Amino acid sequence: MDVESILQGSWEFRVEHKDIRIYSSKVSGSEVLGFKGEFELQVSLKKLIGLFHDMENYHRWVHHLVEMDVLERKDITECLVRQVINTPWPLQNREMIMRTGLKSGGENAIAVTMTAEPDHLPLNPNYHRVRESSGLWVFTPTGHGSVHVTFVMHIDPGSDVPSSVSNAGMFEVPFYSLNKLRQLAMDRSYNPPYPAEIEEHISIIEDIPDTL
Repeated sequence: MDVESILQGSWEFRVEHKDIRIYSSKVSGSEVLGFKGEFELQVSLKKLIGLFHDMENYHRWVHHLVEMDVLERKDITECLVRQVINTPWPLQNREMIMRTGLKSGGENAIAVTMTAEPDHLPLNPNYHRVRESSGLWVFTPTGHGSVHVTFVMHIDPGSDVPSSVSNAGMFEVPFYSLNKLRQLAMDRSYNPPYPAEIEEHISIIEDIPDTL
Protein backbone atom coordinates (compact mmCIF):
# COMPACT_ATOMS: atom_id res chain seq x y z
CA MET A 1 0.00 0.00 0.00
CA ASP A 2 1.56 3.27 -1.18
CA VAL A 3 0.96 5.65 1.72
CA GLU A 4 2.09 8.81 -0.08
CA SER A 5 -0.05 8.26 -3.18
CA ILE A 6 -3.15 7.65 -1.05
CA LEU A 7 -2.66 10.79 1.03
CA GLN A 8 -1.95 12.92 -2.03
CA GLY A 9 -4.88 11.54 -4.04
CA SER A 10 -7.83 13.49 -5.43
CA TRP A 11 -9.64 14.44 -2.23
CA GLU A 12 -12.62 16.81 -2.10
CA PHE A 13 -13.14 18.75 1.12
CA ARG A 14 -16.64 18.16 2.49
CA VAL A 15 -17.00 19.43 6.05
CA GLU A 16 -15.14 20.53 9.19
CA HIS A 17 -16.57 20.06 12.67
CA LYS A 18 -14.81 20.26 16.04
CA ASP A 19 -11.50 20.74 14.20
CA ILE A 20 -11.96 17.44 12.34
CA ARG A 21 -11.80 17.83 8.55
CA ILE A 22 -13.55 15.29 6.33
CA TYR A 23 -12.84 14.67 2.64
CA SER A 24 -14.22 12.25 0.05
CA SER A 25 -12.80 10.65 -3.08
CA LYS A 26 -14.02 8.42 -5.89
CA VAL A 27 -12.69 4.86 -5.80
CA SER A 28 -12.02 3.02 -9.05
CA GLY A 29 -14.55 0.23 -9.67
CA SER A 30 -16.90 1.27 -6.83
CA GLU A 31 -19.91 3.56 -6.53
CA VAL A 32 -19.16 3.98 -2.83
CA LEU A 33 -16.91 6.93 -2.02
CA GLY A 34 -13.79 6.68 0.08
CA PHE A 35 -13.31 9.09 2.99
CA LYS A 36 -10.43 10.81 4.71
CA GLY A 37 -10.59 12.41 8.13
CA GLU A 38 -7.79 14.37 9.77
CA PHE A 39 -7.01 16.51 12.78
CA GLU A 40 -4.23 17.55 15.16
CA LEU A 41 -3.89 15.74 18.47
CA GLN A 42 -1.92 17.06 21.44
CA VAL A 43 -0.60 13.71 22.63
CA SER A 44 2.66 11.80 22.44
CA LEU A 45 3.24 9.51 19.47
CA LYS A 46 4.06 6.63 21.83
CA LYS A 47 0.71 6.97 23.62
CA LEU A 48 -1.08 6.94 20.28
CA ILE A 49 0.77 3.78 19.23
CA GLY A 50 -0.10 2.22 22.58
CA LEU A 51 -3.76 3.13 22.05
CA PHE A 52 -3.79 1.32 18.71
CA HIS A 53 -2.25 -1.79 20.24
CA ASP A 54 -4.83 -1.73 23.06
CA MET A 55 -7.43 -3.66 21.08
CA GLU A 56 -9.45 -4.55 24.18
CA ASN A 57 -10.51 -0.89 24.32
CA TYR A 58 -11.36 -0.37 20.64
CA HIS A 59 -15.05 -0.39 21.56
CA ARG A 60 -14.44 2.91 23.36
CA TRP A 61 -13.69 4.78 20.15
CA VAL A 62 -14.38 2.77 16.96
CA HIS A 63 -17.80 3.88 15.70
CA HIS A 64 -20.54 1.25 16.21
CA LEU A 65 -18.07 -1.55 17.01
CA VAL A 66 -19.88 -4.40 18.80
CA GLU A 67 -17.39 -7.28 18.49
CA MET A 68 -13.66 -7.57 17.90
CA ASP A 69 -11.33 -10.58 17.91
CA VAL A 70 -7.65 -10.97 17.12
CA LEU A 71 -7.47 -14.03 14.86
CA GLU A 72 -3.72 -14.06 14.22
CA ARG A 73 -0.70 -12.12 15.39
CA LYS A 74 2.40 -12.50 13.23
CA ASP A 75 4.52 -10.14 15.32
CA ILE A 76 4.20 -6.72 16.92
CA THR A 77 3.71 -5.10 13.49
CA GLU A 78 1.05 -7.34 11.93
CA CYS A 79 -2.18 -9.05 12.98
CA LEU A 80 -5.46 -10.30 11.54
CA VAL A 81 -8.62 -9.01 13.22
CA ARG A 82 -12.34 -9.61 12.97
CA GLN A 83 -14.74 -6.73 13.62
CA VAL A 84 -18.54 -6.62 13.75
CA ILE A 85 -20.13 -3.24 13.13
CA ASN A 86 -23.66 -2.45 14.28
CA THR A 87 -25.95 -1.76 11.31
CA PRO A 88 -29.49 -0.35 11.53
CA TRP A 89 -32.39 -2.82 11.43
CA PRO A 90 -33.52 -4.59 9.25
CA LEU A 91 -29.99 -5.01 7.84
CA GLN A 92 -27.60 -7.57 9.27
CA ASN A 93 -24.57 -6.36 11.19
CA ARG A 94 -21.47 -6.07 9.01
CA GLU A 95 -18.58 -8.46 9.68
CA MET A 96 -15.09 -7.45 8.51
CA ILE A 97 -11.89 -9.48 8.53
CA MET A 98 -8.84 -7.30 8.00
CA ARG A 99 -5.09 -7.67 8.17
CA THR A 100 -3.42 -4.70 9.83
CA GLY A 101 0.21 -3.80 9.40
CA LEU A 102 2.46 -1.18 10.99
CA LYS A 103 5.07 0.47 8.80
CA SER A 104 6.99 3.67 8.27
CA GLY A 105 4.91 6.43 6.70
CA GLY A 106 7.92 8.55 5.71
CA GLU A 107 9.43 11.62 7.43
CA ASN A 108 9.08 10.20 10.98
CA ALA A 109 5.45 9.24 10.29
CA ILE A 110 3.95 5.89 11.30
CA ALA A 111 1.31 4.18 9.15
CA VAL A 112 -1.22 1.47 10.02
CA THR A 113 -2.53 -0.30 6.92
CA MET A 114 -5.75 -2.32 6.75
CA THR A 115 -6.48 -4.85 4.00
CA ALA A 116 -9.57 -7.07 3.73
CA GLU A 117 -9.23 -10.86 3.88
CA PRO A 118 -12.94 -11.79 3.65
CA ASP A 119 -12.40 -15.51 2.97
CA HIS A 120 -10.23 -16.21 6.01
CA LEU A 121 -13.20 -17.62 7.96
CA PRO A 122 -16.32 -19.52 6.84
CA LEU A 123 -19.36 -17.31 6.40
CA ASN A 124 -21.51 -16.80 9.49
CA PRO A 125 -25.25 -16.58 8.65
CA ASN A 126 -25.74 -14.15 11.53
CA TYR A 127 -23.67 -11.46 9.79
CA HIS A 128 -23.14 -9.91 6.39
CA ARG A 129 -19.47 -10.40 5.45
CA VAL A 130 -17.93 -7.25 3.96
CA ARG A 131 -15.84 -8.21 0.96
CA GLU A 132 -14.42 -4.85 -0.10
CA SER A 133 -12.67 -2.73 2.48
CA SER A 134 -9.29 -1.10 2.90
CA GLY A 135 -7.92 1.61 5.10
CA LEU A 136 -4.98 3.54 6.40
CA TRP A 137 -4.02 5.49 9.51
CA VAL A 138 -1.04 7.84 9.45
CA PHE A 139 0.47 9.51 12.54
CA THR A 140 2.84 12.37 11.76
CA PRO A 141 4.60 14.21 14.63
CA THR A 142 4.42 17.96 14.01
CA GLY A 143 6.44 19.27 16.95
CA HIS A 144 5.78 20.23 20.60
CA GLY A 145 4.20 16.85 21.29
CA SER A 146 1.48 17.22 18.66
CA VAL A 147 0.59 14.52 16.12
CA HIS A 148 -1.27 15.00 12.85
CA VAL A 149 -3.71 12.07 12.55
CA THR A 150 -5.08 10.97 9.17
CA PHE A 151 -7.72 8.24 8.77
CA VAL A 152 -8.48 6.95 5.25
CA MET A 153 -11.08 4.25 4.57
CA HIS A 154 -13.15 2.71 1.81
CA ILE A 155 -15.89 0.22 2.72
CA ASP A 156 -18.49 -1.22 0.40
CA PRO A 157 -21.03 -2.57 2.91
CA GLY A 158 -22.74 -4.85 0.37
CA SER A 159 -25.42 -4.94 -2.31
CA ASP A 160 -28.22 -4.65 0.25
CA VAL A 161 -27.11 -1.07 0.99
CA PRO A 162 -27.56 1.37 -1.94
CA SER A 163 -24.43 3.37 -2.69
CA SER A 164 -26.42 6.61 -2.25
CA VAL A 165 -27.21 5.57 1.33
CA SER A 166 -23.60 4.61 2.04
CA ASN A 167 -22.31 7.89 0.65
CA ALA A 168 -24.88 9.97 2.54
CA GLY A 169 -23.84 8.45 5.87
CA MET A 170 -20.12 8.04 5.21
CA PHE A 171 -19.07 11.07 7.27
CA GLU A 172 -20.33 9.57 10.53
CA VAL A 173 -17.56 6.95 10.64
CA PRO A 174 -14.51 9.22 10.48
CA PHE A 175 -16.02 11.99 12.61
CA TYR A 176 -17.28 9.88 15.51
CA SER A 177 -14.27 7.55 15.50
CA LEU A 178 -11.78 10.43 15.45
CA ASN A 179 -13.68 12.43 18.06
CA LYS A 180 -13.85 9.48 20.45
CA LEU A 181 -10.21 8.61 19.76
CA ARG A 182 -9.27 12.17 20.73
CA GLN A 183 -11.28 11.98 23.95
CA LEU A 184 -9.65 8.69 24.94
CA ALA A 185 -6.12 9.77 23.99
CA MET A 186 -6.48 13.01 25.98
CA ASP A 187 -7.80 11.20 29.05
CA ARG A 188 -4.95 11.37 31.56
CA SER A 189 -6.33 8.35 33.43
CA TYR A 190 -5.95 6.22 30.30
CA ASN A 191 -2.38 4.97 29.90
CA PRO A 192 -2.12 2.05 27.48
CA PRO A 193 1.19 0.16 27.59
CA TYR A 194 3.63 1.15 24.89
CA PRO A 195 4.90 -1.88 22.88
CA ALA A 196 8.62 -1.03 23.05
CA GLU A 197 9.53 -4.01 20.85
CA ILE A 198 8.08 -2.11 17.91
CA GLU A 199 11.34 -0.15 17.80
CA GLU A 200 13.10 -3.31 16.63
CA HIS A 201 11.18 -2.85 13.37
CA ILE A 202 10.46 0.90 13.04
CA SER A 203 12.32 4.00 14.18
CA ILE A 204 10.14 6.04 16.56
CA ILE A 205 11.06 9.72 16.97
CA GLU A 206 8.90 12.00 19.09
CA ASP A 207 9.04 14.98 21.40
CA ILE A 208 7.14 15.69 24.60
CA PRO A 209 3.72 17.39 24.59
CA ASP A 210 3.62 20.96 25.86
CA THR A 211 2.14 21.32 29.33
CA LEU A 212 0.37 24.29 30.84
